[in-house]
Order: sequence, then structure tokens, then C-alpha cells
Amino acid sequence: MKPILALCATVWLVAVPTMASAQTAADRFFSQLQTLCGKSFTGQVVTGDAVDEPFRKSELVITLAQCDANEIRIPFRVGEDRSRTWVITRLGEGRLRLKHDHRHADGVEDELSRYGGDAVDAGSVSLQSFPVDAESRALFTRLDRAVSNTNVWSLGLTQDVFTYQLARPGRLFRVSFDLTRPQPAP
Repeated sequence: MKPILALCATVWLVAVPTMASAQTAADRFFSQLQTLCGKSFTGQVVTGDAVDEPFRKSELVITLAQCDANEIRIPFRVGEDRSRTWVITRLGEGRLRLKHDHRHADGVEDELSRYGGDAVDAGSVSLQSFPVDAESRALFTRLDRAVSNTNVWSLGLTQDVFTYQLARPGRLFRVSFDLTRPQPAP
């Protein structure tokens, strides 16, 4: 007869993060925005200055028009003006970038375009902030708009509301969009 060899082992249970828990707040914010892709929403100015009167008098509509794994494009229509698009890009470090793409009616890029910034951290699931980046400061300075060199843009997202905000000393502009009432896509 051959002896029976018994093996004893210690089993360590190691918590392996699931995909959901491994995501940063920025990743979850981005994923929540993706669920709105293809939908349009109306909004209104909730905070602004006298210079924002054209926004108050116009129909404000966003459409989460193009979404892929790394980029969401959100055209922002102010009345008949379709020149603005917000571009949210996923960065490799679990952070997001916001850029503004401005076009003329014929589709040609405006000289004041592609400005914005990168989030300095993962933010939260409901709020992402984007201080102006060096490239945008150089653009603003070149176009004699140095007042914008301290801009911080923020995007807010709850179950019912999406907000866009521009803030700098002496300036606060915020638009709020009702997510409970999707509109027909343009």
C-alpha cells in the first residue's frame, strides 16, 4: 500500500475590485452622461449677468449627440445659433477634459474655439470642474480676452438636472437643463 499524502492550504480571500468600484468618480460621471446619449433637453439661465440677456430670451437646448467610449459631444443651441459644442473627453488618469468647439454657420471653426481645461482630480459623481488650461490662456491672451484666463467651467449632473457653469472673479453664468423631460432630437 502507498501512503496517502494530505495537503493543507491556507486560503486567503482577497477582495478584487469590481468594474464599478474600480471606476473613479469621473468615470461614473462620464458613464451617467452616456446614458443620455441621443436625447435633447431644454434649459434656462439660472445665474447670469446683463451680458447674458440673449441667453435668457432664447430657447436653450442641448443634445447629447455623439458618444463613444472616450468622448461625448454636446451641441448647445441658443435660439437659432448652433455654433457651440461642449466636448467632454476621458483622460487616461481617471479624469475628464472639457473643451468648447465653436463653429460658424458654414461649419468653419471660429478662431475662438477649442478652449477649456482638464479636471485637476476625479471630482465627484455629480460635479466636475475644469480650470482653464495653458493652451486656452494663450488663446485668450492672443485674442485680447485675458479676462478669461481665470475661467473655471463646471458640469453638474443629478438624476433630474444637468448644469453648465462658467465662473471667474466678477462673473458667474449657469444654465440648468431639465433631464426629466427629454425633447425631440433636432
